[in-house]
Amino acid sequence: MSNISKKEVAKYIDHTLLKQTATVNDIEKLCVEADKYNFASVCINPCYVNLCADKLKDSSVKVCTVIGFPLGANTTIIKQSEAIQAVKDGADELDMVINIGLLKFGDYENVYQDIKSVVEASNGKCVKVIIETCLLTESEKIKACELSKKAGATFVKTSTGFSSGGAKIDDVKLMKKVIGKKMKVKASGGIHSYEDAIAMIEAGASRLGASAGIKIIS
Repeated sequence: MSNISKKEVAKYIDHTLLKQTATVNDIEKLCVEADKYNFASVCINPCYVNLCADKLKDSSVKVCTVIGFPLGANTTIIKQSEAIQAVKDGADELDMVINIGLLKFGDYENVYQDIKSVVEASNGKCVKVIIETCLLTESEKIKACELSKKAGATFVKTSTGFSSGGAKIDDVKLMKKVIGKKMKVKASGGIHSYEDAIAMIEAGASRLGASAGIKIIS
């Protein structure tokens, strides 16, 4: 077992609440918890960016939101507009979903342009590209990482948490191998314990997406 303390693990966690049923009260509570436990960020749907930016303005906790979520099948111009608005509302980080259908079809140029448009619209903010590993073959995972790297993204991320599977150790290792030292990996989906978190960090993850953040570090 790693010697990374639970307090240090907290710094890896994007404290996440993306359920459709989340209310303003739920989001405000999420912000209070993130500040209390020193999580890296809160990860919330775009309509709550402004609220979180206001609640966390005196905190070190970043505001992370999602783009093209959860399917990735929005048009590029919609993703771009979402990114511009999110930054305007106070988002520090943007987690975008790739167009999975286009990737699987082999239309790599349009997948690349889709990612690049969000990177450019982010105004220098951190962009994490969700590749939804559970839906991809190994060669498709590699290609998705290569396109994300070429487009200038900051991270590649395993999963939305809304599909058929979450983060796997082997996927994190593969993604880290492909992207090298200039990019980072976010493991997300199915991380429920301190042991899960440590395993992902040791595999190469620099950030963890989790709705069970408090449980993980308690």
